[in-house]
Amino acid sequence: MPEEAAQSPRRRAGRPRSVVLDRELIARAALKLVSTHGYSTLTMSAVAKSLGVSPSALYNHVDSKQELMQWIQEIVMDGVDSSVFATHALDEALFRWAQSYRDVFAEHSPLIPMIAVLPVSGSPRTLEMYEAVAGGFVRAGWKPESIVPAIVALESFIFGSALDATAPLDIFNPGQYAGKLPQFEGALDAQRATGKNNSETAFLTGLAAIIGGLLVAGTNN
Repeated sequence: MPEEAAQSPRRRAGRPRSVVLDRELIARAALKLVSTHGYSTLTMSAVAKSLGVSPSALYNHVDSKQELMQWIQEIVMDGVDSSVFATHALDEALFRWAQSYRDVFAEHSPLIPMIAVLPVSGSPRTLEMYEAVAGGFVRAGWKPESIVPAIVALESFIFGSALDATAPLDIFNPGQYAGKLPQFEGALDAQRATGKNNSETAFLTGLAAIIGGLLVAGTNN
C-alpha cells in the first residue's frame, strides 16, 4: 500500500448524527426539565435547547405548551397503580392506590401545581385511573353523586403529602423560640424518639383517618 494512502485520514461513513424527535423523547425531556428546575422553566425553547434542536423542529411534533403538559401528565400518571380496584376491597384498594399516587408525586413534586389543575381531557391514562377508582366505589355500593367528592378529597391529601415528603427534616425546628413551646416541643421530642419518618407517619395516619371516614360516610349515604 502506498505511504500516502496509509497515512490519509479515514472518512466518516454516512451523514452527521441528528436527534430523531418523537413524542416520548420530547415528553421525557420536558419532564426532566420541570422536575429539576420547576414548572416556571418549562418553555418550548428550553425543551428544544435540552434536546439540541431548534424550537421550530419541536413544533413539528407538538402544537403547544398545553399539549406538552398533557404528554408529561401521561408519563407521570402511568406510574400510579389503579389496578388494585379490580382485585381488592375498597378500603385496601384506596390505601394501595393512594400510596402509589403519593410516591409518584413525591418524586415529581414540582409537577403538583401543574397537574393538580390540568384538565384531564388530554390524558387517557388519568381518565382510565379515575374510571378504575370510580368502579371500586360503585362496586362497594356508593351513590354516584358521592364518588367524585371522595376522589377529590383523597387527591387533595395525596398531593399535600407528596409535597410534605420533600420537606426539610428540620422543618419544625423552633429556632429562636426553642424552650418556649413546651407542648409542641414535647410532641416533637416524642415523635423523634420513635425513630420513624415524620412525613411517612403523617401520611399513613392521615390516610387511614380519611379512608375510615369516607367509608363511614359512604355507608350512611
